[in-house]
Amino acid sequence: MHNNRNSSQKAKDFKKSMKELTIYCKPYFIPIIISLILSIISSILSIIGPDKLKEITDVITNGILTGINLNEIKRISIILLIIYICSAIFGYIDEFIMATVTNKFSKSLRKEITKKINKMPLKYFDKNSYGDILSRITNDVDTLSQGLNQSLSTLVSSITLLIGSIIMMIITNGIMALTAIVSSLIGFIFMFSVIKRSQKYFDLLQTELGNLNGYIEEIYSGHNVVKVYNGVDEANKKFSEINTKLSENVRKSQFLSGLMHPFMGFIGNFGYVCVCIVGSLLTMNDIISFGVIVAFMIYIRLFTQPLSRIAQSFSSLQSCAAASERVFEFLAEEEMNNESNFKNNLIKEKVKGEIEFKHVKFGYNDEKTIIKDFNVKVNPGEKIAIVGPTGAGKTTMVNLLMKFYDIKDGDILIDKVSTKELTRENIHDLFIMVLQDTWTFEGTIKENIKYNNTNVSDKKVEEICKIVGLHHYIKALPNGYDTILTDNDTLSSGQKQLLTIARGMIKDAPFLILDEATSSVDTRTEELVQKAMDKLTEGRTSFIIAHRLSTIKNADLILMMQDGNIIEQGNHDELIKLNGKYAELYNSQFENVED
Repeated sequence: MHNNRNSSQKAKDFKKSMKELTIYCKPYFIPIIISLILSIISSILSIIGPDKLKEITDVITNGILTGINLNEIKRISIILLIIYICSAIFGYIDEFIMATVTNKFSKSLRKEITKKINKMPLKYFDKNSYGDILSRITNDVDTLSQGLNQSLSTLVSSITLLIGSIIMMIITNGIMALTAIVSSLIGFIFMFSVIKRSQKYFDLLQTELGNLNGYIEEIYSGHNVVKVYNGVDEANKKFSEINTKLSENVRKSQFLSGLMHPFMGFIGNFGYVCVCIVGSLLTMNDIISFGVIVAFMIYIRLFTQPLSRIAQSFSSLQSCAAASERVFEFLAEEEMNNESNFKNNLIKEKVKGEIEFKHVKFGYNDEKTIIKDFNVKVNPGEKIAIVGPTGAGKTTMVNLLMKFYDIKDGDILIDKVSTKELTRENIHDLFIMVLQDTWTFEGTIKENIKYNNTNVSDKKVEEICKIVGLHHYIKALPNGYDTILTDNDTLSSGQKQLLTIARGMIKDAPFLILDEATSSVDTRTEELVQKAMDKLTEGRTSFIIAHRLSTIKNADLILMMQDGNIIEQGNHDELIKLNGKYAELYNSQFENVED
């Protein structure tokens, strides 16, 4: 009963995937239909060929005693040659069109996925590994594209050949046609049995491939940590488990689909034998000519070959369905709210720099509220430091301010305008962010600093690098500002942090967020970074998240957070006098430094 339910579910999933795929292919219907028509014509021409071969055979057989009519053979041969040439040309055009369509289809699908990624809420990426998402963009889209290219026209041409060859066999001789069909009928039964059993393994194959990519991405991104903690054996063990599951599903799916080709070959050869035996008996009784046997030998090939190709096409369609299920599942994921109708727009050059949090509540899920009742007003140009233990909600507040997550209750105002009425793009345009994890891409140092600000002059880039203390080091590099940044650590972590600060200065926005920006650098580099950050905060409303409290002593307002609430607030001197949690945290760090 359970197996029947699973089979029914798989059948529904297959139909659903194929339906979604059909809808998505709608823009390409015209070229696909043209391709399929050409495929049908090519197949029909191939079916006509054996009838002409029968005529040639009969002319030769009849002329053995009286003399062979070479002119007739020449005429039929020219017609046959034209038929096969036209069939080949139509077949080539069909394959060319399908290859072009599937290439455009996969390109379009990747574009859709890229657009989708930019519309997805961060909570999706919190729950899913980057490797699995990458697998959907690369492996699944490729499988989908190849499956369509290999299966669609092949399936149509094979069905045409199958039906056409049956019709031609019946027209030529009913008894011989019955012999050929019955001898090959077992192939149909076997084929559909294999298809039914193998679909689940194709689904599991794509899923496990995504899991494997996810694990590889996870392990190699933290390769040094794995080495330091001697976790290589454990990592290899887990990799081996996932790899074994993938290998098992590949083996089973390929084994079942691989059975089709040799078995269909056997069915074809068995058909040859049956046709030869029955044909010889009919020829001896003068019921058919020798040419009919020759024609049927080719018809058997045209009849059994489509069975094998149909089986392979269904196998490709199964992989295609499994891949499309994952791709369309991703495309159907919940998106962030559509903000195209928002009319409010803050121009960064005119923004004063005031921010207010009013009774903000938030939780990553409905069961647990992290930010319970957050209230604070920040005046233009003020430097606000947010401190507290891990899990207090410091970074969460920044994520809410940047509208990476939507607040559950309350409001956040920028220059008295609610962020609920502003687009994310508008809000992001107002902020500079310098994070603990620096991000650089493969390109020149100049391109990394100018990122998305291409109208900035090279002179301006150099001036800013001088301000942050990076110019001297860059000029010492062989290619200066044109040095390509790669994974081979062209810059140290401190220098990368200075680079991101320079990138922020280039952007020149009214608000600044510094999230643990000095936590991964040494003391000497910290002084450089701190000076650069002081330059960056000038004239901007700044939010600073820091564990090293020595770096935020000059902040206008310090918010001490715990369990999603502000438990203390004031400047450094006021909080020290208060002798509460902040003073306790500051003094513990000071004692650690003295020790």
